[in-house]
Amino acid sequence: PSWLVCLRTNLSLFFPQILLCFSAVKSFSSPAAPLISSASRRSQATAAPRHSTMSNNIAMEEEDGFGAKKLFNQGFSYTYDDVIFLPHYIDFPTDAVSLSTKLSRNIPLSIPCVSSPMDTVTESHMAAAMAALGGIGIVHYNTTPSAQAAFIRSVKSRRVPIQSSPIIFSPDSRIVNEFDDPAVPCVLVTESGKPNSKLVGYVARSDWSGEKQGAKLSDYMRPADESLVVPSNYDLDKLDSHLKQQERERDFAVLAEEGGVVDVVTKEDVEKVKGYPKLGKGTVSSDGSWMVGAAIGTRDSDKERLELLVKAGVDVVVLDSSQGNSIYQIEMIKYVKRTYPQLDVIGGNVVTMSQAQNLIAAGVDGLRVGMGSGSICTTQEVCAVGRGQATAVYKVASVASQSGVPVIADGGIQYSGQIVKALVLGASTVMMGGFLAGSTEAPGQYVNKFFTLLGMHQDGTRVKKYRGMGSLEAMSKGSDQRYLGDKSKLKIAQGVVGAMPDKGSVLEFIPYTMQAVKQGFQDLGASSLPSAHELLRSQTLRLEVCLAPLSLLVVSFLNFLRWHARN
Repeated sequence: PSWLVCLRTNLSLFFPQILLCFSAVKSFSSPAAPLISSASRRSQATAAPRHSTMSNNIAMEEEDGFGAKKLFNQGFSYTYDDVIFLPHYIDFPTDAVSLSTKLSRNIPLSIPCVSSPMDTVTESHMAAAMAALGGIGIVHYNTTPSAQAAFIRSVKSRRVPIQSSPIIFSPDSRIVNEFDDPAVPCVLVTESGKPNSKLVGYVARSDWSGEKQGAKLSDYMRPADESLVVPSNYDLDKLDSHLKQQERERDFAVLAEEGGVVDVVTKEDVEKVKGYPKLGKGTVSSDGSWMVGAAIGTRDSDKERLELLVKAGVDVVVLDSSQGNSIYQIEMIKYVKRTYPQLDVIGGNVVTMSQAQNLIAAGVDGLRVGMGSGSICTTQEVCAVGRGQATAVYKVASVASQSGVPVIADGGIQYSGQIVKALVLGASTVMMGGFLAGSTEAPGQYVNKFFTLLGMHQDGTRVKKYRGMGSLEAMSKGSDQRYLGDKSKLKIAQGVVGAMPDKGSVLEFIPYTMQAVKQGFQDLGASSLPSAHELLRSQTLRLEVCLAPLSLLVVSFLNFLRWHARN
């Protein structure tokens, strides 16, 4: 029957993978030296006391799982989903777990989360939110140098993770359809019609009527008084207090600094943020401003871009390349450290120990690990180059830790368990793209998308565009230099374009994710990242390969259902 032919075809596709899994088992089961020393056995016995002589005898005869050193030196390239940690001994509550870490040599973070420098993930709104949470955002460079510097200034000038796009006109302008958008609380009026000029008045939504459409704003706008404007460095509590005092007159306030208007914040915005898990101090620099990073390339023109970013106040730069072990990046690392010695520079991407050693020797303050591991990255398929992310993180971290260089696990994060794996395997932070795409803070507008699944029409869902920086669409905006292809006539895509559903605010779902990560650390008996790394190095933590032929059968069955729906 045709359905049996389809099922058999799908099984044959996965049969080589099943054979590979069993060959891995065979290699692990071959005679070898003891996995851990007698001293390590004694330390394990102290950490997790055994309660019977029988248990001791069993432990001496057999071992649970494998140490990381043995597992990752078998010649197999493992992704996060290929391995699983075995639980250890718990002697502390979940709340005792600390996730504080370092992004680079000199950038401390409260949580190990970094937003990726992608043009559908990190601009000023995402960077501000990540800093407020205790992480950091890396602003993409798929835009002009001046626009990227403006994103940096926007983050540095505010203290609340709220951002709008205020409409600003000059006194001679006329309102047409600006209030058609229900999210617009007011139209601001400045002397020049631009943000970097003096605020002279405003038109609130409640003041607007169609009869005024042809009139100049100066004829009916309300003058800007002292109660309308607040300093841009007001925190959430100060803003909340100010808006409560002014609620009879208006439900919004204008954030401003000496150079002009920064943003508009409404009472609804403040109440929404107050409803999220409580924010801490966030990631702040010595002057009290939020920390923010920026990506740059390795061309000579990027030196001019870097100058603008430094003037804007950037705290760290990431040299953005899919393959960072190049003469171009090494020379740029040396230039940055020579020209701006106070500025931390993160190199990458790398996946091997030799790549890491070259960049460490050049002077990097951090390493970004991953090649082809992202959900919308196709480098491994197109170029046949890369490495499984679990193996890459472990190998690079084993070298970087000897030099005190923090490692960023970049890509392959879909859920909290993969964050736990990345951090325990040696990473100091995880860089996320798809995990954050589709959120309120991600760039772009939501659209309603209708689709068909298994022949059944599905209702519309709110989505935002999410694209790989190696997609042809992103390359047309300038990201092709990341793949050393900006001077090539023929562009080869190493990424795709897609859409992500509305996930809500990162201010809401990241704290829950971090709580799940803490519970994972507790199950492993690690109360911090350094303790997790030590447990891994001492081979106290054990791992196993996830052999899942049953899951392959499920995939085959789903493929059969799709085929049956089409036919």
